[in-house]
Amino acid sequence: MKCEHCTRKKGEFHKLADAKVFLSDCLACDNCVTVEEGAQLSQQSTKDFFHILNLNKKCDTSKHQVLVVSVCPQSLPYFAAKFNLSVIDASRRLCGFLKSLGVHYVFDTTIAADFSILESQKEFVRRYHQHSEERRALPMLTSACPGWVRYAERVLGSPLTPHLCTAKSPQQVMGSLVKDYFARQQNLPPEKIFHVVVAPCYDKKLEALRDGVSTGLNGARGTDCVLTSGEVAQIMEQSDLSVKDSAVDTLFGDLKEVAVWRHDGVSSDGHLAHVFRHAAKELFGEHVEEITYRALRNKDFHEVTLEKNGEVLLRFAAAYGFRNIQNMVLKLKKGKFPYHFVEVLACPRGCLNGRGQAQTEDGHADRALLRQMEGIYADIPIRPPESSAHVQELYQEWLEGTESPKVQEVLHRTYQSSEPCTDSLDIKW
Repeated sequence: MKCEHCTRKKGEFHKLADAKVFLSDCLACDNCVTVEEGAQLSQQSTKDFFHILNLNKKCDTSKHQVLVVSVCPQSLPYFAAKFNLSVIDASRRLCGFLKSLGVHYVFDTTIAADFSILESQKEFVRRYHQHSEERRALPMLTSACPGWVRYAERVLGSPLTPHLCTAKSPQQVMGSLVKDYFARQQNLPPEKIFHVVVAPCYDKKLEALRDGVSTGLNGARGTDCVLTSGEVAQIMEQSDLSVKDSAVDTLFGDLKEVAVWRHDGVSSDGHLAHVFRHAAKELFGEHVEEITYRALRNKDFHEVTLEKNGEVLLRFAAAYGFRNIQNMVLKLKKGKFPYHFVEVLACPRGCLNGRGQAQTEDGHADRALLRQMEGIYADIPIRPPESSAHVQELYQEWLEGTESPKVQEVLHRTYQSSEPCTDSLDIKW
């Protein structure tokens, strides 16, 4: 019987370039990808994806895996701009194409981001109450960006990692949802599911390989492969398959996702705005509708404050790009950082500017495409995570309540801490 090592035949795809780390992507962190990570990273490519697709087509059904693809909401504006479609039509076109390849289920990761934001909200309120001169629980720094988290763990070390929010990133939460909740709904062992994430940046590939990243319940790796938006678009452009548009699946049986939602925010993350509103209400009884962002030292550093009777009650910031991250770290180490909470993203202008989608063929930033994506993303309707009935249902059905031990086990993580590399703080960005 012929298997996955068969030569390419009609209907299969040309080999695409393996994932690489370019010098322009370097964070100057003094901690390059290890040999072992490099070998694993080479599997985070279309090669591994097609390996499973071809295995399912050619081998005995007992060896088949259920192929699940989860799409990040920050990737949809790229496909909309790339193929001149509305964001809903882009979602349906992408879903239909993946199904035509042999993917069984296509999900949207917005529900995973809901969990990440809700857990971040609760953690900030808890940290605010615990903060004191002796026990410095603030500022709380977001942990949704894998490039930033990797830099904090490997370079900055123990002085910074206690400030990282322990809520898992949306990608990690989605891995738990697919490999645990969805697997049990389908009566499948997690190893029978091959979970692929479509994401805007290459750092998500490294996040999928991170030691200890699992569902928290069964030890299975939550994400088996990450493809960037650009890699998927390249597959689509090579394809001659007949594609029928299809609505995105949900985790809830036969329901189909008919709308596309996003979270509020100055860019494309959403933690700051939602945590700020929640903290204002829970800590001070203030209901905040409109949030005013003030750009300070540059367009990628914004400040948001809650003031009452001339007193600043909350001071939040958004720091995007490693120049702003370096400034934040230096001030934090000197004890001159006045913020309670910081939304940190490695890419300037946020996740839409991920190197996996917002660059030209020669590796430079595609500014015109980025502006188009930002306009498309801004027009997507906002849905607060608290308003999702499905999230509340999952808290009860899957996690045994919002404050149960299982919530901590499944939706939170710990960090690796190393001795900080002092030389890395002197880099001129």
